[in-house]
Amino acid sequence: MYAERHAVAIAVDASGDFTGYTPVVSGQVVQVRYVPDGTNPLDTGADLTVSGVDSGIPVLTKANIGTSAFNVAPRQATHLNTDGSAALYAAGGSAVLAPVVVANERIKVVVAQGGTAKLGTLHIWVA
Repeated sequence: MYAERHAVAIAVDASGDFTGYTPVVSGQVVQVRYVPDGTNPLDTGADLTVSGVDSGIPVLTKANIGTSAFNVAPRQATHLNTDGSAALYAAGGSAVLAPVVVANERIKVVVAQGGTAKLGTLHIWVA
C-alpha cells in the first residue's frame, strides 16, 4: 500500500481562526496527527474541523483539542440499506465503521478559537 503524508502548517490569525488545505489527494484518510508548536501552541479551547473541500465529507471534528499532540484514525459509520439506516454489529449495538475516502479533492483544515498568533501542524496520511 502506498501512503502519502501532507503537513498543514497552522498559524491562527488575530481572531484565533485558520483555514488551510492539502494538495489534491485520493484515497483513504488513514491517520491525522496534530503537533502543537513547542513554544506557542494553539489554545486549549481550539476547535478543529477537517473535511473534503468539494464533497464536504467530514473527516474529523474535535472540540477543545488541548495543547498536547494527538493521533486519530478517522472512521465513519456504514449503512445497512439505501435508506441510510446504520449498520450495527448487533441490534442496538455499536456502529460498523469504515475509513473515510476522498477522491480528487483537497482536504480543508479549519481551526476556530485557537488563540492569538498561535501555531501547530496537522499531518494527514492518505493511502
